[in-house]
Amino acid sequence: MQKSGLYTPSETAELLRSLGHVPVKKLGQNFLVDPNIVRKSLELANLCASDTVVEVGPGLGTLTGALLQSGAKVYAVEFDKTLFSFLVRRFASEPNFNVINADAVDFPLAGLPNNIEDFKVIANLPYAISTAWLDAVLCHRLPVAMSLMLQKEAASRFAAKGGTKDFSPITICLGEAYDVLSAHKVSASCFYPRPAVDSVLLPMRRKADPYIFAPKTKKLMRAVFSKRRKQIASIAKDAEEDSPLLLDWIKELYPEISPDRRPETLPPSAWKLLDSMVKQQ
Repeated sequence: MQKSGLYTPSETAELLRSLGHVPVKKLGQNFLVDPNIVRKSLELANLCASDTVVEVGPGLGTLTGALLQSGAKVYAVEFDKTLFSFLVRRFASEPNFNVINADAVDFPLAGLPNNIEDFKVIANLPYAISTAWLDAVLCHRLPVAMSLMLQKEAASRFAAKGGTKDFSPITICLGEAYDVLSAHKVSASCFYPRPAVDSVLLPMRRKADPYIFAPKTKKLMRAVFSKRRKQIASIAKDAEEDSPLLLDWIKELYPEISPDRRPETLPPSAWKLLDSMVKQQ
């Protein structure tokens, strides 16, 4: 077994067979087999030997091995019990490796101790949890940098421009906390088994003064965007128990922002105003 954790496609297939494990499509179990992409993931995170890193979905330990070789301390969360047990055995002698068997949405920072403030995230995120996981991270301590392997569709949503179909609450919340940098394309041939969708590496850097939205505000934002074809005034009137708050919000926005605007056309300042009103309740 390679110390670095880097395996060719044939070695990956053989290792999975030896574990009696068939990759689970719904869990996004496509394992990295290209050392260049492993190096690029670390490079985009500006990894240093003294760094503490949260890794999501380490799988067979491909990134994990490279992280540990760099001198970083790693906290990982792996959902799959078979892969978790393999990782425990694989890195049993590594004092800088910590892994928990859990859902990353419930443990987005992989059990990272509360006293650690400066850390980075390197993750190969399954599409099914990418938005939910990132939303959970944005409620916690914010990593100083992230290097995320994502399906292209998720990356487009995270980096979307206002007024576009991909613009959403997660775009707003992420954009107010991080500078989302240029994506790096990743070929499907870099994975085993080969995925049917395109992937990218998306690097992010925490802003000097990051803004965190309240959970209730994010819930309201999702409710408003769920009716994105309607005007915000119409959405507010139909919002039941949240209608008074949303109507007051629209009054505060007017006349700078008209009530006939649609959610995706509103600037971040409008949503931060809503957040301030929520936090004052």
